[in-house]
Amino acid sequence: MNLSRNKRPLYLQIMNILKDRILHGVYPLGTNIPSEPQLEQEFNVSKITVRNAIKELAQEGYLEKGSGKGTKVIRNASLSKLSKWKRFTEVLVEEGHQIHKQLLRAEIVSNTPGTLPYQLFGERCFYIERLYHLDDRPYIHYSHYLSLQMSTIELTDLNEQSLYELLEDHGIALEKYRDEFAAVTASSHVEDMLQVKPGTPLLNRLRYSYDEQGTLIEFSAGHYSTEMHNYVVNYDI
Repeated sequence: MNLSRNKRPLYLQIMNILKDRILHGVYPLGTNIPSEPQLEQEFNVSKITVRNAIKELAQEGYLEKGSGKGTKVIRNASLSKLSKWKRFTEVLVEEGHQIHKQLLRAEIVSNTPGTLPYQLFGERCFYIERLYHLDDRPYIHYSHYLSLQMSTIELTDLNEQSLYELLEDHGIALEKYRDEFAAVTASSHVEDMLQVKPGTPLLNRLRYSYDEQGTLIEFSAGHYSTEMHNYVVNYDI
């Protein structure tokens, strides 16, 4: 896997990729992650770089190193700013599912007048299309819209890294979210991507993501095939 040599230290990039795999069930709770030599080969980095990445994850409580026993996953939930709220993907992983992300395309597009992306970003914006697989079956289709300034971001591997963490790598911290939900029928393209019958009702989540100044950074539309799994929100009291 190719890492960016022009942004954060390599060990932090590897740390984020490994953390994302843990949070999405690629490395299940109680199992060992690949050995250090395997990670060195995968990322084409030195032993010390891999060890620093693992050290960071151990300090954050995700991993535990055992002498001669490998490195075990001991936590698969993130520390959210909303401490009593769990991300939906974390709920799925806790239930034993695996989440696999697929980057479909990323490009500058022209927005149609009268559409929500046109109202938010004007004539053109940066568009990212992704598909989430639940246990190897298409489950969520995401369309992300960002301002043109974001088109300079190096998308090293959105199949492995969180979009929000990628923005943070470039100094863009998101501080506020607004979500809207509705039951809809999607476009034929989304239906094809999710492999559902025409006219199938889907859960639609619209998300508005803002930075600390209140500037809209990202707008996304997610379509969930809830016939496979309901959308769940868990709160710890």
